[in-house]
Amino acid sequence: MAQNLILLGATGSIGQSTLDVVARHPDRYTVRALSAHRAADGLLALCLKHAPRYAVLSGMAEEGSVRRKFAEAGCRTELLFGAAALERLAADPEGDIVMAAIVGAAGLPSTIAAARAGKRVLLANKEALVMAGPLFMQAVRQSGATLLPIDSEHNAVFQCFTERRLVRKIVLTASGGPFRTAPLERLAQVTPEEACAHPNWAMGRKISVDSATMMNKGLEVIEACWLFEMPPERIEVVIHPQSIVHSLVEYLDGSMIAQLSNPDMRVPIAHALGFPERIESGARSLDLAQVGSLSFEPPDPERFPCLGLAYAALRAGGTAPAALNAANEVAVAAFLDGRLRYTAIPGVIAHALERSAAGPADSLEAVLEADRLARRLANERIAARGSERLGALGGRAA
Repeated sequence: MAQNLILLGATGSIGQSTLDVVARHPDRYTVRALSAHRAADGLLALCLKHAPRYAVLSGMAEEGSVRRKFAEAGCRTELLFGAAALERLAADPEGDIVMAAIVGAAGLPSTIAAARAGKRVLLANKEALVMAGPLFMQAVRQSGATLLPIDSEHNAVFQCFTERRLVRKIVLTASGGPFRTAPLERLAQVTPEEACAHPNWAMGRKISVDSATMMNKGLEVIEACWLFEMPPERIEVVIHPQSIVHSLVEYLDGSMIAQLSNPDMRVPIAHALGFPERIESGARSLDLAQVGSLSFEPPDPERFPCLGLAYAALRAGGTAPAALNAANEVAVAAFLDGRLRYTAIPGVIAHALERSAAGPADSLEAVLEADRLARRLANERIAARGSERLGALGGRAA
């Protein structure tokens, strides 16, 4: 019998890869529901192709013109609007699998709703664990939900991980992004287009910038602590430019077990969808002879200060990781809008962390309040930097 899939974040890169894998196995999976934030045209195209029972535009209130567009296109999918509808959809009793692929803090409430409903949760939204690790894992335990990681690094660890007591450390690999070898003095001039030009992966703009700063890896360290119940000192990050080894697990006897594949998100998606079976992903087979060599190096803290900020927030605990994530989202958005230099991103994050005392992350309200405070602090810092630049330029635009 086919399993019903609820795909949150259908128009993003993870959503597209998920639908590609699902289309290869029509006997196994039925697309029950799709969501997008405001991309109505993209969602309509997917609805016409996959014919889900429901679709949600979570970033929009009810809008008659959009509903008419769906009807005039002959779409028979029931269209819903707003964040509350997204949470209801995540907990739909008819849904078997929830792919949580909404980027950023916006995906937290619906992902927790899926966990509380006891779903098989395929977690591509790392912010759920970064912001609310204790709450999320408690929801998984209490409901009996099944949690399977989709990030290529965490999925690799999951595939290599056996008994926790036998594990010495986890090693997460990072590509180093587009500026791994760029002169440090040039980083202040990099453009959003350059930062989004990842050498190995095709990703959205926000996560591409996070990869360039290595904040993405910092968030993954926090996520790994919760997924695998490991302290931060036993999670290491190494730069691996080829993006072939996705992560490694070292055991007490000195053995290291790694998962390798071409950089294609369909590999971890197919693993999680089919687990404990293996199913066809559509990814190209890995030819090691063609790859030739694999290299590894430590990350440079001067080049990648965001990684250190993530470790600091993790050690501070409580709501500090939520503040870290919120300030980073604000800073990256400002960079992509041309309002902040690339090299100013870590300073904005550090400012928000220093001025928002970490409290206990014991409720969703506490987490969201920490998120709001950090966003306000980050925006104030960005505005102040803009004013400083205007003053220095004698009133001319920066």
